[in-house]
Amino acid sequence: MSLVLQKMPEFKMDAYDAQSGHYKKVSSQDYAGKWTIICFYPADFTFVCPTELAAMNAKYDVIHDGLACEILAISTDTKFSHKRFVETEPLLKGLKLTIGADPTGDVSRKFDVMIEGAGIALRGRFLINPDGVIVAQEVQAPPVGRNVNEFIRQIQAHQHAYKTGEVCPANWRPGKKTLPVKTDEEKMTGRVGDYVTVEELLS
Repeated sequence: MSLVLQKMPEFKMDAYDAQSGHYKKVSSQDYAGKWTIICFYPADFTFVCPTELAAMNAKYDVIHDGLACEILAISTDTKFSHKRFVETEPLLKGLKLTIGADPTGDVSRKFDVMIEGAGIALRGRFLINPDGVIVAQEVQAPPVGRNVNEFIRQIQAHQHAYKTGEVCPANWRPGKKTLPVKTDEEKMTGRVGDYVTVEELLS
C-alpha cells in the first residue's frame, strides 16, 4: 500500500547515533516541521545494506547540510547490533547516521515494509515534507540497492515544488525548466510540448 500523501506514522524507538557513538531515543516528533528521510534496510551484517548506508553517508553533507534533510535509517536489528555493525564494517567508518532499532517490527509495519515471517524490512525509503506528509516512497526487494544520486534529485525537485508551487517534469534538476502551472495552467493544458521538449528533458 502506498503511503504517499499520507501523514508520517507516529513512532518511538531506540537508536544508535553513529556520529556520537551513543544510544538514544528517537521519535516521529523529533522530525516535526523538517524535511525527513526514513530509510529502511533489511539487516546489519549483510551485503547490500552496508553499501547503501555508506552511499547515503558519503552524501551526508549534501543531504543533511545542503538540503536540510534529517536522515533516519532503520532495520529490525537491536541497537546493540547496530553499534557492533558500525564498529566492524569497513564501509561504515566515519558513519554520521542515526540508525533506529525496530526488533519487534512495529515501525516497519507502520510503514508497510515488514516481510512477515522473515523478520526483516524491505528496502523502503520515504521522503517527508515539513508538514509531515510523505511525498515520495521507494520500496524494493532486498537483492538490489537504491541510487542515492537519483534520490537527491528527487529531494531537490520536491523542495522546489513545495517552495514555489511549480511542478517539475521528468529528469528535472536545479536550473532546468519547471512547469509554472499556477500561472499558466489553462494555457498549458494539452500543450506541455510548447514549454519543454523531449530533448530538453533528456539533456
